[in-house]
Order: sequence, then structure tokens, then C-alpha cells
Amino acid sequence: MKKKTNYTRRDFVIGGAVALGSLAISGCDKKTINAPTYGNILRVADNFTYIAHRTLLPGQSLAREYTLADIKSYPATGTIDPSASTQEKPSETYGKFKANSFKDWRLTIEGCVEKPGSYSLLDLKKLPLKKQITRNTCEEGWTGIAQWTGVQLSRLLVSVGIMPKACCVCFYAYDDYFESLDMLDALHPQTLLAYGMNGKDLMIAHGAPLRLRVEKQIGYKSVKFLNRIVVKDVFDDGGDKGAIKAGWAWYTGI
Repeated sequence: MKKKTNYTRRDFVIGGAVALGSLAISGCDKKTINAPTYGNILRVADNFTYIAHRTLLPGQSLAREYTLADIKSYPATGTIDPSASTQEKPSETYGKFKANSFKDWRLTIEGCVEKPGSYSLLDLKKLPLKKQITRNTCEEGWTGIAQWTGVQLSRLLVSVGIMPKACCVCFYAYDDYFESLDMLDALHPQTLLAYGMNGKDLMIAHGAPLRLRVEKQIGYKSVKFLNRIVVKDVFDDGGDKGAIKAGWAWYTGI
């Protein structure tokens, strides 16, 4: 039987039910609704937005999806090859992977999971794929619509066995970028580990070989050049490498 590769809204609902079922056994089942940044005086607005979204919107509400005819020019603003000599700390590891067309690249998943492991690009492409055409909203004011192809993050997280104490998923990249999500966004049916864009393999300018797509948050949460995913039982804002330290909001729900 041919594998289904084009998902409908019904599939999203089913995927959301699976994700919510996993969430129900996670450490994020709290009595209060506060952003993980609650208590940080500089992030009061974050908490207000977080509470409003979590209270007023369905937990797995979907971002709008578009058609192929809606795809527009999509700039790769501010993206620099992690192995470029212009980088403060060029990644030799990324450079070696790039030279071999990422055949030896692997994504590791570890932390509060029952079955830690690593996945090659081929491993990820063997999993049921998902395509979605969505709008990226950048913090700098521009927007762009593109088609993304990849595997649902929720599918991968459920397959490795999320431990009940898990409440935060952290993403590390070869350009030293860091972001984290709560379990609700991590398990959202449209949160994608994308290896393709507009019908082609992901380009370096857009985060090859794998990037995160968080369709319910502003663009900078969608980490490029993914290297490692760590599921944690405590909130991690990334410290000096995180958005808060740089003056950005941790939660940017749209």
C-alpha cells in the first residue's frame, strides 16, 4: 500500500490527539498556567501573552495553511553557513558534513526519553513525511509563505518515549544557536523537523540539512542547522545563548 504523504485537517486532529495524550502524562500537567519565564521582571509581557494563548485558544489550534499558488519569495535573512570563515567560531564538524552532502550527519535525541538515539537524514526520510504550506512571520517585520517537508517532531518524541517528568524540549544548532519549547508546542501537529523546502532538499541558507518549524510562533523560534535535541525535566532558557539573555521574548505565540 502506498504511504500517505499529504495530510488533511482530519490527520492534524488525530495527530493532535496523540500529542495531547502524550502531554497528559508529561511533567507539564500543571495546576497553573504561567510561562516558564514567570518571575522574570523583564519578561512580564511574555507571561501575559502565554497565559492569554493557553487560556483562550485550543491547545492544538492550527496555523493557517496555504496552497502552492500562494508560495512567495522567501529570503534567508541573517543566515550564515556555520562553517564559514567569517563566523566567530566556524564549525569544522558542520563543514565536514556539508562536504559529504550530509551523508554522515546525524541528529541526536537524548535526555528524559526512554530510548535515546541518533538519526541520519535517510532515517528521518524513511519516517512518514508531512508537507505543510505556511506563513513565516519574522520579528523584523517581513513574512513569507513556503512549503515545508519533514517529520512531525511529536512523532519522533513519542517514538523515543517521553518520560512523565519531561516539560521542556531544547534544540541545539551548529551555529551555536539555542531555543526551547514547552511540551504543548513541541507536540503540536504542525511543529516539524523539516528537511525540504518548496519541493527540494533544504538549502544551506535555510538551515540544511534539518531545521525546526514552529508554526505557532514567530520565526526565530524555528532553529536552523539542527544538531541535537534534549528533552529536560526543568525549563532551560539557554543562559547566555538563549533568547532572553539576548533581549528577545522566550514565548512568541501568534
